[in-house]
Amino acid sequence: MTDAPAPLVLRLGAVAHGGHVVARTDEGRVVFVRHGLPGELVRVRLTDHEPAASFWRGDVVEVLEPVPGRRDTHVWSQADAVLAAAAGTSPLGGAEFGHADLATQRALKTSVVAEQLSHLAGLEWDGHVRAVAGETPDGTGWRTRLHLDVAPDGSPGMHPHRSGELVPVTDMPLATDALRALAPWDLRYEGAERVDVAAPSGSGPLLHVSLHGDAAQEQIDALRAQLAPWGEQHGVAVTARTADHRDVGVWTGAGHSVETLSVPEAGGEFSWQVSPTGFWQIHRQAPTTLVRAVLDAAQLAPGDAVWDLYSGAGLFTAVAARAVGETGSVLAVEGSPVTSADAARNLADAPHVNTVRGDVARVLTGRGSQGRGGQRRGRGRAMSMRPGGPAPARPDVVIMDPPRAGAAKDVLAAVDHAAPRRIVYVACDPAALGRDLGRLRRRGWRVDGVEAFDLYPNTHHVEAVALLRRDG
Repeated sequence: MTDAPAPLVLRLGAVAHGGHVVARTDEGRVVFVRHGLPGELVRVRLTDHEPAASFWRGDVVEVLEPVPGRRDTHVWSQADAVLAAAAGTSPLGGAEFGHADLATQRALKTSVVAEQLSHLAGLEWDGHVRAVAGETPDGTGWRTRLHLDVAPDGSPGMHPHRSGELVPVTDMPLATDALRALAPWDLRYEGAERVDVAAPSGSGPLLHVSLHGDAAQEQIDALRAQLAPWGEQHGVAVTARTADHRDVGVWTGAGHSVETLSVPEAGGEFSWQVSPTGFWQIHRQAPTTLVRAVLDAAQLAPGDAVWDLYSGAGLFTAVAARAVGETGSVLAVEGSPVTSADAARNLADAPHVNTVRGDVARVLTGRGSQGRGGQRRGRGRAMSMRPGGPAPARPDVVIMDPPRAGAAKDVLAAVDHAAPRRIVYVACDPAALGRDLGRLRRRGWRVDGVEAFDLYPNTHHVEAVALLRRDG
């Protein structure tokens, strides 16, 4: 990396996927700029500027000509690029749209979703990114989960965008009141490498410590002696993953969190147990929002066979199981051993549900996986998977919620070959959504609708639910 050049004065252009707006230098070089808005004249500090690079990256450090939609005050001061520049520091990642009001943020996200669907799927989308029920006026207070990395001296912090620097955190306005009241960033965690805190809907908070691989036993004992009483005092369960990452110990309280959901149209009350290192949706309204959207798209009927791919702890699995009843069946496939075990535990009382741990592509092609209970067979049409066993039976509906990278090509091919009447695709990345919808369209599937939700206010992220049906 060459020495950083002086800040550039740039007129910002259109928004781009990833939380950037696009600008060009006088010489015509493209610069992807964070913390700006289209149309603004700004001063930009370059963060990536190799002479031979096809593009550069930078952060806004001064706004010379703001445009309507820029807030007077950023929602999180530590993520404010202009304030950080004035203090000689870097802005924390995680609120890269916090300088814009919510209407402007959603307009930018709508533009990105539409562009990705057009470019990658050949689909002209006229929808918009919608707010979810109960959102705060400034888009704060929604995170029910928080991850902090730990410095060698035990102080927790977060990283600026694309940086290895660890900056101490003084507050997190995007977090729920329950998390902010705990102020986990004020504690010290000597001997740990990361801390995860959750404020679930159905139980008290949980703080999980991942111990450092070279943590001394004295450090671990001291950390437990500090956190266990703190957890008891504040009603927080405290767990710890051993230094070899093999086991999770309970230092105080329950060894898991509980998430609950009330959706009358989905059959009433639901409950899930989630391990300290398991996956659950982050926004407090995400489970309700996504369940309703998925159910509306899936149109499940009693007796249906359902595949729930990348099923996590069983959010959609449980709802689908109740919708299809015991005359139907649900096959839930999840690659994470921890989260798949959560799903198996959560659905243990549903005999028509088969939870399978394994790579989704391998499970669908019959190349091996581990089903709940070893060789246990579900009551419905979805068979228990065994290494080298048969591929699952044909579904009526496929629900898939892949990770940010999207679904594997083999998964899309297997779903296409299974020929369900509907595919419901849940996406947390517009580019992956566009790419995978494009692949399915080329296989003859018709996109009947895409709903997009602002489940990550003050960031560039967006969640979408797409419905596909076979042409003809």
